[in-house]
Amino acid sequence: MLCFRAFAPSITVPKIPEGEKVDFDDIHRKRQEKDFSELQSLIEAHFIQRKKDEEELLALVNRIEKRRAERAEQLRIRTEQEKTRQARLEEKERKEQEEARKKQDEEAKKKKALTNRTQQYGGVQQRVDAKRGAKKQTEREKKRKILAERKKPLNIENLKEDKLKEKASDLWQWLWTLEAEKFDLTEELKRQKYDVSETITNQSQVESRFLPRGRSSSRQKTTPDNRSVY
Repeated sequence: MLCFRAFAPSITVPKIPEGEKVDFDDIHRKRQEKDFSELQSLIEAHFIQRKKDEEELLALVNRIEKRRAERAEQLRIRTEQEKTRQARLEEKERKEQEEARKKQDEEAKKKKALTNRTQQYGGVQQRVDAKRGAKKQTEREKKRKILAERKKPLNIENLKEDKLKEKASDLWQWLWTLEAEKFDLTEELKRQKYDVSETITNQSQVESRFLPRGRSSSRQKTTPDNRSVY
């Protein structure tokens, strides 16, 4: 912005020729014309600078508004992407639960058929299988409950940039925890498969002791990966 300073024009005392008459009115008039011209130049310079400052201010405001609109659009896009990702995760989880339910039903049918075949040789193995099946059912229900508790809405529509960064950090930490738990569950699943394989092997040995040789040799055996062995 233009700042006015006190204007003190230098005054030169005119030389008066000897013997000539001095026209003080003319001198005063010329002095006023000069002062007026200088003042008019200052006013014009002031308005030029003021116009320039106003244009710069308007350009700055436009840049700020443009940047604000860009940030809002970026936030909207990220929010939509997160909603889409969440929807995909929910759909994936729904399919996994449906597949788990079908697999559970198939396992129940197989277990029932196996139980019917072994009832005549005693109910010990049947009670063991029933107990293990109840344990599996409890574990599945526990897993579903944990997943339901962890599936929380993001609620990021009104968050500012610093809060979004904090939210992203929390999500990353949560993902890391899930990966660690996934590894533990995978190891537990391997151990359970091994236990099932051992149980089937032991059961086959028990059946071979009580069944006639012909029926024992023709009896179908099932491995943990559902392959049939004769």
